[in-house]
Amino acid sequence: MATTLVKNADTIVTMDDTRRELHGADILLRGGVIAEIGVGIEAPGAQVVLAKGCVVTPGLVNTHHHLYQTLTRAVPGGQDALLFGWLQTLYPIWARFGPEEMFVSAQAGLAELALSGCTMTSDHLYLFPNGSRLDDTIAAAQEVGLRFHPTRGAMSIGESDGGLPPDMLVEREDAILNDCIRVIDAHHDASDGAMVRVGVAPCSPFSVSRDLMRDAAILARDKGVMLHTHLAENDEDIAYSLEKFGCRPGQYAEDLGWTGDDVWHAHCVKLDAQEIDLFARSGTGVAHCPCSNCRLGSGIAPVRAMRDAGVHVGLGVDGSASNDAGNLIAEARQSMLLQRVANGADAMSAREALEIATRGGAQVLGRDDCGQIAVGKRADIALWDVTGVESAGSWDPAALLLAGPTRVRDLFVEGRPVVRDGQMVTIDLERVIGDQNRLARALAG
Repeated sequence: MATTLVKNADTIVTMDDTRRELHGADILLRGGVIAEIGVGIEAPGAQVVLAKGCVVTPGLVNTHHHLYQTLTRAVPGGQDALLFGWLQTLYPIWARFGPEEMFVSAQAGLAELALSGCTMTSDHLYLFPNGSRLDDTIAAAQEVGLRFHPTRGAMSIGESDGGLPPDMLVEREDAILNDCIRVIDAHHDASDGAMVRVGVAPCSPFSVSRDLMRDAAILARDKGVMLHTHLAENDEDIAYSLEKFGCRPGQYAEDLGWTGDDVWHAHCVKLDAQEIDLFARSGTGVAHCPCSNCRLGSGIAPVRAMRDAGVHVGLGVDGSASNDAGNLIAEARQSMLLQRVANGADAMSAREALEIATRGGAQVLGRDDCGQIAVGKRADIALWDVTGVESAGSWDPAALLLAGPTRVRDLFVEGRPVVRDGQMVTIDLERVIGDQNRLARALAG
């Protein structure tokens, strides 16, 4: 594996345990890890990347996404709907997907994330029409080069049984559990520096049975993998839980084994104080998806209260049919702005939001080997060129979320370049975009 010396960065925002910020410093990447940080590092034979005019941060971490949805951005009929109505508009379209749609949409979504500074992402795939498999998205991630946490989602309660999804998109629960075992055995890597880790992720409490939620938790713990689902996303979600289960979502999750440091829930917009305390005490993580929550009118998640209580919080772009973008640095800015709207201008700083987007997300995904620039951590870093018009006049370019830019100059994952000079180097992005648009036109027709 090549050795790379990132040389003379204007600022390195380390997000290490002391939150150091270094100026005019270097970073040596060797063997997939950060080998040295300091001023005037010498590394004969290393590939040198000049970082003057750049702010360097840890790679951003995306804790919730639905990559397949990049084929269904801005769909008429779903643009102005609340969550349940939006889903009912999109389900029939998604039912027409197959392996090619899953693969191409994942490549496009992963490239979009990479260009926004993301080095590690989870993905929640919960429908498998026409022969699609989780393996399709894993193959896409391996080509793009991002660190990937795919989760094997599922829906088992269709409309005929009182659920939200159409019957054509639900699966038998025994088949779901068997395929979870298959993909974990085939792809999960528990080792330090793993590029692929698989999770188990029934879609939501309103699309699977109580038995499947409980059995999925048992299976995941037997296999040593993490658990993920949607929870407490909006008022409809809370009302459904109270009506069907006789309790709030947090209680439902706890009763079925869905709390703990091996669990993270997406959204959690409507958690109350008791649920926040539960998550803090149990180490349960939250994927905060501010742009999607705004787009669907779900509300503002109580991130300030969660952080103050000690809840582990990361960021998620959510699906590109409900965002409709996949720009993670923009998501971090939105998270900062929403907490200020809800709680005052001093509620969240730019650096705290960046921390949530980096080491916060790594913590949620159980990756203490990622999320910060420190010796021995994985060599996942983002270089942001602050010489452009976005940062012109900025007194503090390291406060990236206040001015910009919103696109990386260079991105390294496991020490390997994924973006160089603002362009993808691992895939032919022009071809991917062409394939993506061709498939979207076919679905729209």
